[in-house]
Amino acid sequence: MPSSDNLCLRLAIARLTTAAPEHYAIWVVDSPHPGGYVHHDCVWSVALTQAWESWQEMFSLRGLPDVPHVPSVYVPSFVLESLADDEDSAGQPRSYSSRLMQHLGVNLWQWLFEGPIQRSLDQSLGIAMGQNKPLRLRLEIRDPDLIALPWEIMQQQAGQQALSLNQQRLFSRTTSDVDPLPEIELDASLRVLLVLGHDENIEANATAPQSERKPVLQLQEEAIALKNLLERGTSGIRSVPVGKAAPVVCQVDTLLQPDSGALVKALDSGIYNVFFYAGHGVPAPDGGLLFLQADATLNGTELAQVLTRCHVKLAVFNTCWGAQPDQSVQQTIPRSSLAEVLLHHGVPAVVAMRDSIADEEALSFIQVFTQSLMDRLPVDQAVAIARQHLLTLYKFNQPAWTLPVLYMHPQFDGELLHPVREDITRLPSDTNLDLNHRPQALLRAMDGPEDVWPIYGGLMRVGRLADNDLVIPEPWVSSKHAEIFSRRAVATTNGQRQTKNTTYFLRDFSRNGTFYRSDQGWRQVQRQEIPLLSGTQLRFGSSKGRLLEFVLEGSPPPSSDLGYLT
Repeated sequence: MPSSDNLCLRLAIARLTTAAPEHYAIWVVDSPHPGGYVHHDCVWSVALTQAWESWQEMFSLRGLPDVPHVPSVYVPSFVLESLADDEDSAGQPRSYSSRLMQHLGVNLWQWLFEGPIQRSLDQSLGIAMGQNKPLRLRLEIRDPDLIALPWEIMQQQAGQQALSLNQQRLFSRTTSDVDPLPEIELDASLRVLLVLGHDENIEANATAPQSERKPVLQLQEEAIALKNLLERGTSGIRSVPVGKAAPVVCQVDTLLQPDSGALVKALDSGIYNVFFYAGHGVPAPDGGLLFLQADATLNGTELAQVLTRCHVKLAVFNTCWGAQPDQSVQQTIPRSSLAEVLLHHGVPAVVAMRDSIADEEALSFIQVFTQSLMDRLPVDQAVAIARQHLLTLYKFNQPAWTLPVLYMHPQFDGELLHPVREDITRLPSDTNLDLNHRPQALLRAMDGPEDVWPIYGGLMRVGRLADNDLVIPEPWVSSKHAEIFSRRAVATTNGQRQTKNTTYFLRDFSRNGTFYRSDQGWRQVQRQEIPLLSGTQLRFGSSKGRLLEFVLEGSPPPSSDLGYLT
């Protein structure tokens, strides 16, 4: 759900049905300023049609729908009159493709933000600047003929940053034709289901000459590469370092060319908040078709049902035309693109491609996008950062940065993860306080000795939620799984109380229990309490969980079966 201080300007575009086909209405649906609810009628011009057609000829890898139709006996050839020189104002060469990109971006801006709409935008930006917050600018396109246009390239004037690259004006597409968004619980980690579907190049290569064959997706290698890419920089368990925010873990499970049953079963586990799909897809009614296998497809409506049922918050598609509507008899079918269908059915955020995208471009985008999410940034800001990365790599005059399209539910503020929490105050390591002679205890990872989590004050809370001292975002770990605590034995001698020794215990509260290793193998403790000896190895929630060791400084490791349970 959106936070109460979320600043959003939402615009809608619709064709006027009582006027000529080229007449449109643009109005403000939501505004942070009470006087910002305005509307404006305008005409889609011949010049805009020509700019769009020329843009398609230069940048589209496939023929796109003609959008929109402007009746005219004579349509003049496209000329960049104000940008016809081969050099810019600084005397630097400017390529035709750069001028073409800029020209359409400026013309789209001028058409959308004309008259009162621009004034409403200026008012909203002023409020956002005064509160030192970003403004979310969301565009609802109710005429299906306008969906194919690259609204993401809009820029106010030549030389200024494109709207979708700006982190202070977070741009996305949206719709009003959705049910209210249920309450969304924030997570401590990214839990991704990565699905690699069918590769269309396999069939294409079978009949193509050697010189025209395209790279074929090696699924096993691709799955490993993508999993490593998404999980890069994570170790599976994160603590809260002193004075710093809790890092975020990205856990990735993969499915290689599953059938629909296997996909639904994996999603029904309910542990995933992000869905990634890479593979072949085509526009079609009901949200297009995803080719899980060569002869096994899943349409957008079917996928939407399971994603919403399983509370997936973000769906990302590395497949061609995921943000493009389908056509029938040269007529655009409303609500037919995959991204639109998923949003209409209640998926809070969808990232899909407007046109074909190269694998290296998609991987570059996904890497930076995922890292931004792990930095706890909202989805729309993460898309802006990843889009800027594509522009840096592949340049402004190439289409790569224009391809990702973000759709967001109008009530979704883009937050997936818990915000940064303030850490508790710790005593400095060189303190002279005795702390009642309590020995230092800690947990450390057996597969990474550098990962150490001290048990401060004789108490550590372990679980999946971010308010635990040790956060373990593994799906089998409960929200508040267990705690490790100390007890001190006290004796009285000659009327004086004296501390004799300190013993640590583990108390389990979880659904799946905690496992500890003895001489006789792994044993389970569930909703019980056991003492801990230095050197005891633990796994929380599953025997597949990360292996940790409890260490009590100055104590020898256990030499026999702990024998805590019978």
